[in-house]
Amino acid sequence: MSINCVTISGNLTRDCEVRTVPSGMAITKFTVAVNERRKDGNEWTDVANYVPCTLFGKLGEKLAPQLTKGAKVCVQGSLRYSSWEKDGDTRSKLEVIVKEIEVLPKFKDEPYHEETYPDLPF
Repeated sequence: MSINCVTISGNLTRDCEVRTVPSGMAITKFTVAVNERRKDGNEWTDVANYVPCTLFGKLGEKLAPQLTKGAKVCVQGSLRYSSWEKDGDTRSKLEVIVKEIEVLPKFKDEPYHEETYPDLPF
């Protein structure tokens, strides 16, 4: 048995690209930046991981106006590994094939204040 399921949340690094293949199917491609915290000595730093994503079908066409640089998204799908040869070198790519996507609201650039958000648990 194997399970191929992934969920990521982050910001788009640039506007999505939508193209239509001769069969009429839309293919939407975008990259999501997902931050990871790592300890470097005594300091914690944020390191960005850039995850390429592909969405097939009409949903990508409908969401394209919202899938712009900086948009916050939550993506669920499966991983797909591809490899090919170019100029004698073997190249490879790991991407997310999107099954579900949600465009998340952007929050104001305000620092957290307990009196502003009293219901949050932290």
